[in-house]
Amino acid sequence: MVTRYGIVGTGARAGMYIEALTGDFAEHGELVAWADPNPGRLDVHEARLGDGPGPARFDHTKIAGAVREHRLDRVIVTALDRVHADAVVAVLEGGADAVVEKPLTIDEAGVRAISEAVERTGRDVVVTFNYRYSPRNAALRQLIASGEIGAVTSLHFEWLLDTAHGADYFRRWHREKVNSGGLLVHKSSHHFDLVNWWLGAAPTRVFASGGLRFYGTALERGPRPERGTTDDPARDAFSLDLRTVPAYRELYLEQEHHDGYRRDQDVFTEGITIEDNLSLVVDYTGHSTMSYSLNAHAPWEGYTVGVNGTLGRAELTVVERGSVTVDGDGHVVVDPSARPDLVADDRQRPVSERLVVQKHFEPAREVPIPEGTGGHGGGDATMLGDLFAGGSPRSGGHDPLGRAASWRDGVRSVAVGIAGNRSLLTGQAVRVADLGFPWPNDGL
Repeated sequence: MVTRYGIVGTGARAGMYIEALTGDFAEHGELVAWADPNPGRLDVHEARLGDGPGPARFDHTKIAGAVREHRLDRVIVTALDRVHADAVVAVLEGGADAVVEKPLTIDEAGVRAISEAVERTGRDVVVTFNYRYSPRNAALRQLIASGEIGAVTSLHFEWLLDTAHGADYFRRWHREKVNSGGLLVHKSSHHFDLVNWWLGAAPTRVFASGGLRFYGTALERGPRPERGTTDDPARDAFSLDLRTVPAYRELYLEQEHHDGYRRDQDVFTEGITIEDNLSLVVDYTGHSTMSYSLNAHAPWEGYTVGVNGTLGRAELTVVERGSVTVDGDGHVVVDPSARPDLVADDRQRPVSERLVVQKHFEPAREVPIPEGTGGHGGGDATMLGDLFAGGSPRSGGHDPLGRAASWRDGVRSVAVGIAGNRSLLTGQAVRVADLGFPWPNDGL
């Protein structure tokens, strides 16, 4: 039987799911209905689908009724982070299962609302953590689980966002913490989920330090244009011209008249309430500790992970984009490995990746990483196959690495960011148990 799907939120991120349901996985799922507060974006996606009637449109504020009316089995939520909790609850109340882009939600109230709805309705919630499906991250998971480096005592995780991708969070709605929870929730929930998954553990205490030190008005920049899509001579390499990126031009620039949303705000203006430099110390069940660093204005993009165990150490080094440069005309040039139509996104093949293990009193050896294809280090394609065609135990398949993520995994990932945001405000370490929401540690 073909699963009947709905989608809430049809911005750029929704494209991956729309393409999957109308392409490779059409025999497994049917896109029946969709909603977006901006009708122009629905127009764009309908035009891309070609001739014939498109999915039915429904009011994004009346999700539960739409689930019942269109007899939806699952609804994919790719709307603004701040509405994830309300949308997921409405989907469950309507009688369908929810598939939600990370983060699950942005605050304690959202966690409580979702957990109560799951218990009340008995419905299922899947969080799409595509980085779990990347071969390099799976290889590290296997290495740790094998016991080769012994019990994990500590882990260091540094993530660098470059001046194309990293800057983009300061142009769009993510720049306001009320919308996204800041990078600790929106972006870092990816990273915190990986650590929870690698260790098979849950965070117990978080101390955070950081601030807005590069973007916004942190530094004196002189006159700036209000937006990147302009011929103002003050625009520079940090300006995103929506006219030059077809997907952004269609979905955002040409739809501004509907809601006034600007996808290309200048990154050096007032009104930014998220941080661009962050450092955390996180304690976990099992008595291990992580030191974590995030920088959103690096010249290259990627991450390094060092895992220390009682028998040795594992190191994973990934360069996702080697450089962001500017040509003679002042135009941004990203590394050739990146997709040219997504210069401000993170869906590109890695420039390099290397996993090394070294046990005490032994030489280091490199661990082979299977080649991945597609975005997020080869994770997107595999995740979509799991999500739509089945492959995890939830779908009746075989998933020895436990890659399919439930709402409980979503809670454990955002718990670090939510506690981190509280720590930034108070200057104190925050115990996750004190956040005041149900704490799902079962299954660990």
